Amino acid sequence: MGDPKKPRKQYVTPKHPWKADRLAAELQLLGEYGLRNKRELWRAETILRKIRAHARALFGLTGEKRAEEERALINKLYRMGLTDENATADDVLKLTVRDILERRLQTMVYRLGFAKTIYQARQFIVHGHVYVGDKKVRSPSYHVMRGEEKMIRVTLPIAAPTSPSGESKESGEASS
Repeated sequence: MGDPKKPRKQYVTPKHPWKADRLAAELQLLGEYGLRNKRELWRAETILRKIRAHARALFGLTGEKRAEEERALINKLYRMGLTDENATADDVLKLTVRDILERRLQTMVYRLGFAKTIYQARQFIVHGHVYVGDKKVRSPSYHVMRGEEKMIRVTLPIAAPTSPSGESKESGEASS
């Protein structure tokens, strides 16, 4: 079977990590989207950087090849839920890291009202209470594709009602 592929970083760290304005902006995004650490933010920034680089590379092409590749990129981003069907390469360059973070499962669960806070949404996902379609998803960073928003559901275990004395009604009724 061979050796497994060496895992590689899925993100690029900032070139100037100690700039105060960058630190403040990152901290604000971490709190707003309930990210666990800056690596999750850097991963989203890297995804956006690759998308934008692909769009910029399209400007160097001409004719039919450019139209074909631009349409393929727009279709991919449309399926990902990041752009409209009739977007252009200029619209792709206007994407921000917030657009990527809005498509995370954690953000969707919170925005759909299944959780009271963004942190509770993360907890529901990690504890296995969130399903996308029939599939249990335990990764808060799962990218929700277009059309999957309607298939998100949260199933929480229902606790047995308790009596004022603290014992459950089922055990109290069984002993009577």
